[in-house]
Amino acid sequence: MSSLAAASQLSGACFHCGEPTKGNHQWTAIIDGVEQPMCCPGCKAVAETIVASGLKDYYRHRTELPDLSPAEDDVSELTVRETLQLYDSEALQRRFVAHSKDYAEATLIIDGISCAACSWLIEHRISQLNGVLTATLNLSNHRLVVRWQDTDIQLSQIIEAIYRLGYKASPFSATEQETTQAREGKQAIRRLAVAGIGTMQVMMMSVPLYVGMATQYEIFMRFAAMIMTLPVVLFSARPFFDAAIRSLRSGHLTMDVPVSLAIVLAFCASVWSTFNQGIEVYFDSVCMFTFFLLLGRFLEMRARHRMGKAGNNLMTLLPNVALRLDSVSDKNEQVIATEDIRIGDILLLKPGHPIPADGIVIEGQSSVDEAALTGEYLPIAKAPGAKLIGGTINIESPLLMQVSATGAEAQLSTIMRLMDRAQQEKPQIALLADRIASRFVAAVLLISGSVFGYWWLMGNEHAFFIALSVLVVTCPCALSLATPTALTAATTALREQGILISKGHVLEALTTIQRVVFDKTGTLTQGRLTLERVEILTALPTDEAIALVASLEQHATHPIARAFTSIVPELNIQASDVLHHPSQGVSGQINGQTLRFGRADFAWPNGIEHPHSDTGQWLLLADEQQPLAWFLLNDSVRRSAEPVIKALKDRGIQVSLLTGDPSPAALTIAASLGIDDVRSGVSPAEKLKTVRHWQQQGERVMMVGDGINDVPVLAGADVSLAVNEASDLAKTNADMLLTNGRLEALISSLDVARRTRHIIRQNIGWALLYNLIALPLAAAGLIPPWAAAIGMSFSSLLVVFNALRLIRNRPLSLNEA
Repeated sequence: MSSLAAASQLSGACFHCGEPTKGNHQWTAIIDGVEQPMCCPGCKAVAETIVASGLKDYYRHRTELPDLSPAEDDVSELTVRETLQLYDSEALQRRFVAHSKDYAEATLIIDGISCAACSWLIEHRISQLNGVLTATLNLSNHRLVVRWQDTDIQLSQIIEAIYRLGYKASPFSATEQETTQAREGKQAIRRLAVAGIGTMQVMMMSVPLYVGMATQYEIFMRFAAMIMTLPVVLFSARPFFDAAIRSLRSGHLTMDVPVSLAIVLAFCASVWSTFNQGIEVYFDSVCMFTFFLLLGRFLEMRARHRMGKAGNNLMTLLPNVALRLDSVSDKNEQVIATEDIRIGDILLLKPGHPIPADGIVIEGQSSVDEAALTGEYLPIAKAPGAKLIGGTINIESPLLMQVSATGAEAQLSTIMRLMDRAQQEKPQIALLADRIASRFVAAVLLISGSVFGYWWLMGNEHAFFIALSVLVVTCPCALSLATPTALTAATTALREQGILISKGHVLEALTTIQRVVFDKTGTLTQGRLTLERVEILTALPTDEAIALVASLEQHATHPIARAFTSIVPELNIQASDVLHHPSQGVSGQINGQTLRFGRADFAWPNGIEHPHSDTGQWLLLADEQQPLAWFLLNDSVRRSAEPVIKALKDRGIQVSLLTGDPSPAALTIAASLGIDDVRSGVSPAEKLKTVRHWQQQGERVMMVGDGINDVPVLAGADVSLAVNEASDLAKTNADMLLTNGRLEALISSLDVARRTRHIIRQNIGWALLYNLIALPLAAAGLIPPWAAAIGMSFSSLLVVFNALRLIRNRPLSLNEA
C-alpha cells in the first residue's frame, strides 16, 4: 500500500477520493484484506469495482489522490468517470489490450446482460462511437470484443458509454470471471430458494381458496398469501425489474420488459382483489411464474458457464508467480508476480512448473507439455533457441528462458482473442434470427394488448391473465440463444481437437467445401529432412557411419545437420577441426583421419555415381582414401496424410496438390497418397490463379498450407487452414490454425461444422415452432401464466442442451469415416 493511502486511512479521509469521511466510517470497503473508510456509497461502489476487476494495485502505486470535481450534485458518477480513466493507463492496458499498427483490441466482460436484445443494444451503441471500429458481444459468455483507434477515442470512454447504458464492463480475466461466476451462481441460488419456498407456502394457502371456505378465513388466506409473495416479488424477481428499467431508459425493448410487466400487473391486480374482495387472486401464479423463470435462467447460466469453462481454463494455465534472475550467470532467484514480468527478463523454469510467459530457451534441455494448447499429448523436446509458450508445462529439467511476449501480446491471449472473434462473428442464419428477436418484444406487447382488448370486450373475466400468459409464453429467449450457444460449443469442441478457428464464417463455409487443395512441403510432408536410407560402400558398420556424420554435424544448425541432431554419437567419437563449407558440406578430424560429408563432388572429387532414387537427396561420406557411405535424406510424409486424403474422397470432396517444388518428388508423394490432380513448380501467383479458376467454375475451395508463398492463396480461398509450423504471415491470413500437427483434425472440423449447421437449424426451427404453437394456445386462454413460464423456460433450455451435444460428442476417428 502506498504511503499516501496509509496517510488517508490515519487521517480519517476517504481511502478512494481523499475527502473527509462522515460519522464513524458509515461506509467501508475491503481492499487487500483491510477494511478501508469511504466517504459515500459512490466511492464504496467504485472501490469494490476496482478490486473486483483485478485493479487493486491502483491503490498501491498511485502517487496522489484524484482531484474532487467542483460539481457536488453527482459525486458518484464523477468518481466513476475518474476511476474509468485508470483503464487508459499503459501499465494496466498491457494486461488485456493488444495493440497493432492500425487499432487496439480488448476483451471486456459485461455484467447485467439478460437476453439478445441487451447484446444488440450494446453492440449497436458502442459501434456508433467515433473511433470504434467494431464491437461484437458473445451472448453465450458475455464477452465483448472491441476494436478502436487510440487517436480518436480512449478505452475509458468506451467503458463509460457501456456504464451509461446500465451495464458494467471490466477487463476479461479468467480468475476474476470465475469469481464473478461463483458470486453470480450463489446469488441465483438464493433468489431461486426464496422463490421456491414462497411458491410452496403460497400454494398451500391457495388450495383452500380453490375448494372454498368461509369469507373471514378466505380474507385471511389472501392476506397471508400476499405477505408470502412480497419477498418473491421484491427479491427474487428483482433482476427482471432492473433489466426492464435499464432497457426502458435506453429506449430499447428487451424480453425483461414483458416479464416484469407480467409480474407487476399480476401482483398488483391480486393485491387490489385482496383489499376489495375481488373474484380471484393469482399470488400462486406470480410465485410459480417467477420460480420457473429463475429456474430456467439458472440452468441456462450453468450451461453457459460450462461452455465458457474450456476457454477460460486457457488463461488459468498461467501461474501466479515466476522466478526471475538478474542475469544468466546470476543464480539468485527473485519471486515476482506474473503481471510484473517484462520483455527481456530472464526466468528460471523448474521441472513440473508452468511457463509464465512466451520466450526463448537460452540454457538447458527439457521436454514441455503443450497438450492444453495444441492437443498434442506427447511432450515436445526443447533446447537452446526453441520457442516456449506461456501456459505450457516444463517436465524434465530446469530451463532458463528469455521473455519475448507478455500480457495481451502473448500467444495464449492471442488464442483467446481468436476464439472470441470466431464465436462472435455470426453466420447469415444467426443474423436473421437476431433481426427477428430484436423486433419480437414489441410484437409481443402489441399482441398481448390486442388479446386483452378482445377478451375484455367479450366479457371474459380472465382477460387480464390470458394477456399475461401471452406476454410470458412468447418471450424470444430460445430464438436468441439458438445460434450463439451452438457456435460457442462448436468452437470449444474443435479447439480441444487441435483446430483453432480465427474467423466466424468458417463453420458455415466448411459445410459447402467441394475441393481441398494442399501444399506439399511442410503440409503433406513434415517440412524437415530426415535420414531415410544408408548405403555402405566399405566394411564400415552402418551405426558407426551414422555416428561419424553425427559427430561432424553436432554443432551445425542448417537443415541437413538437423536430420542428425537426434542421433547421439557412439563409441566416444569426437570430431575436431570441424569446418563448414557453404553449399558443399562439412569436414573434420576424427581419430586422426580427415573426413568429408556433403555433396558427392565435395566429399570425393574423383567422381562417383550415387544410387538411384526418385525422391530425396544423396550425400556422401568419405575419408582421404575412399568413399565410405551414401546417405539419403528426404522430407518424410506425415503419417496422417494418407488416411485424411482417403476420408476426404469418401465424403465426395476432390483433392488437389499445388506445390512450388519442380522435382519429381511431388508426383511420387501424390501417387503414394492417392492424389490425382497434381501441379508442381507453380508460383504463388499461379496457385492463386488456379484456385480462382476453380471458384469461377462454382466450386467452394479450401486451402491447406504453411509457407509465405502460400499467403496469397490462403487469403483467396473460401476457407484456409495453416498448419502448426506455418509462418506467422500464413497464420495471420488463414481462417483456421492447426495447433497439433495432426491433419486428421481437418476431418473433425468438417464433421463438427455439419453437426453445428444441423443443430442451429434445429434450434431456430424449434424456437419458431414453439412460438407458433404456444401463441394461439395462450391467446385462446388454454395456458395459465405459471404453465407459460414453464414452457418458455423449457424452450430456452432445450436449445442450450441441444448445443451442448457438440461438446459431448466423441470426435470421429478416420477409421470410422
